[in-house]
Amino acid sequence: MRLSVVVPCYNEEAVVELFDTAIRASLDALPVEYELCYVDDGSADGTLERLRKIAAEHPDTTRYVSFSRNFGKEAGMLAGLREATGDAVVLMDADLQHPPELIERMLELYDRGHDQVIARRTREGDKPVRTAVSRLYYRMVNRWVDVELQDGVGDFRLLSRAAVDALLSLPEYNRFSKGLFSWIGFDTVTFDYQNVAREAGETKWRFGALLNYGMDGLISFNNRPLRIAIYLGLALVGVAALYAAWITGVALVDGVDSPGYVTLIVAIVGLGGLQMVMLGLIGEYIGRIYYETKRRPHFLVKETNVPRAAFRAEGHRARAGEPV
Repeated sequence: MRLSVVVPCYNEEAVVELFDTAIRASLDALPVEYELCYVDDGSADGTLERLRKIAAEHPDTTRYVSFSRNFGKEAGMLAGLREATGDAVVLMDADLQHPPELIERMLELYDRGHDQVIARRTREGDKPVRTAVSRLYYRMVNRWVDVELQDGVGDFRLLSRAAVDALLSLPEYNRFSKGLFSWIGFDTVTFDYQNVAREAGETKWRFGALLNYGMDGLISFNNRPLRIAIYLGLALVGVAALYAAWITGVALVDGVDSPGYVTLIVAIVGLGGLQMVMLGLIGEYIGRIYYETKRRPHFLVKETNVPRAAFRAEGHRARAGEPV
């Protein structure tokens, strides 16, 4: 059996060599042939130099791809999946928050016939507020989206070749991998592991990035917000009709005793704000359509140590500067 480990990296100079040592120690103890597929997502530090060094020390088991700029983790995972040649592929981060020793457990479950083996972290050690917000988000979003998203489940998983090929067959530009993993289905099993602190460096997930990621999850797999706009509009029409009938009745019985300034201002401000929210929502969907119709590549490759690499989904060769 051949196993590929895909590792997206962004500014991981401080930890990538530690990760490489740890992952090789775990994989060397397993009865598998393996390759490590690193993807440098346009790092601004010395990550690429570290990857060159690793590839020079282990040329037979190391493949790396470096982007021309930062395209985001989704692009990094996609590039790694296209580059991987194994019968099974493990996705994991380079910060050692995904323990390499869990790969043995993943392979055991894979051998039992599972196409997706997911390692779900516990939230021990997380701040209570973040844990509460996360659980609330997943509870809410699963009422809306067309797929199931599990709290604590990230990118750390093993995928069979069939699952990898299914993911690579999905052509959308706006990719939300958590949803895509769930959407493709296949036989899936999940096991828990203890939350692990980052070994070195700083997290790339700030509040704004997490908020945008949460919005991607909400919008990428349903159109219900647009339908809610219709329902809300109809409800407002009904409320306006009832209010108009009530005002007319009061005027007929008691006469007009106030100019209605406050009512008018509240109505204008409230409805104006609602219209702006709905326009923003519609614009978000239109923007996604706009990017899809452009058909731009997900990333551009600046450098790789495997000139013959063929990225499976589009058949491009990974030469320097060539769009992939």
